[in-house]
Amino acid sequence: MRDKIYAELSTIVDPEVGFDIVSLGLIYDVEVSGDKGKVTMTLSTRACPLHELILSWVNDAVLRVDGINECDIDLVWEPEWNIMMANEAVRKALGA
Repeated sequence: MRDKIYAELSTIVDPEVGFDIVSLGLIYDVEVSGDKGKVTMTLSTRACPLHELILSWVNDAVLRVDGINECDIDLVWEPEWNIMMANEAVRKALGA
């Protein structure tokens, strides 16, 4: 079920950079307990203007997975996100 949640999360594109949040490395962990999905994640910056919108998209994505009826999002700032957390394709595209 974790893989299904990751697949749904990978459909969420950060409009500021044009890459999905999984490829960007913003998703730190996904846990499933019964019918509850928990996502531990960060944002590229604390000042992200789309903060609430992205969290809403994450919630909706998790709830699209069959068998998941509740979503808990743990938004963390440590470790602080940096471009090296993104996958290789994203790093190359962004010049890192």
